[in-house]
Amino acid sequence: AAHQRPDHGASYPPGEFGNSLRQLAQLVKADVGLQFGFAEAGGWDTHVNQGNGNGQLANRLREFGQGIAAFLTDLGPARDEVMLVTMSEFGRTVRENGSRGTDHGHGNVMMLFGNGLNGGRVHGQWPGLATSQLYEGRDLAVTTDFRSVLAEIATKHLRVSSVAPVFPGFSPQATGAL
Repeated sequence: AAHQRPDHGASYPPGEFGNSLRQLAQLVKADVGLQFGFAEAGGWDTHVNQGNGNGQLANRLREFGQGIAAFLTDLGPARDEVMLVTMSEFGRTVRENGSRGTDHGHGNVMMLFGNGLNGGRVHGQWPGLATSQLYEGRDLAVTTDFRSVLAEIATKHLRVSSVAPVFPGFSPQATGAL
């Protein structure tokens, strides 16, 4: 499998993230019954000098975007059956800290790719960027619990009858994403 070339001209970025996505695409295309896969993109802890278009954060985002694009391209028609979810527990602050980093904030973003999405828009609430609208005066507020998004994907895409065993004691709210 390590020598199998990606299809449809896909070109994965070098490194663990690109390799993980390439391997997931191979499993999807081999039709082995994969229902859930995971690829990790590390290196987001950019406390200092994260820079602009060529800084640490921009470089991580570039690799992330290239990996997603390659994965979806490589899948070709098989992507019609795939739901790609991106998420992180690693929020960012609204403004740079004293050492020019934006680490350890609260609010974050999830991106979803696939058929059956109510796509082309941002879902959730936008509280604004005024200091009075920020969590603790410095971070975007969390307005949507990630478990609600994952629960909606589980029930509507994976056709799981109940998410109670996955998220005990949690009552998901409809997000409108699917």
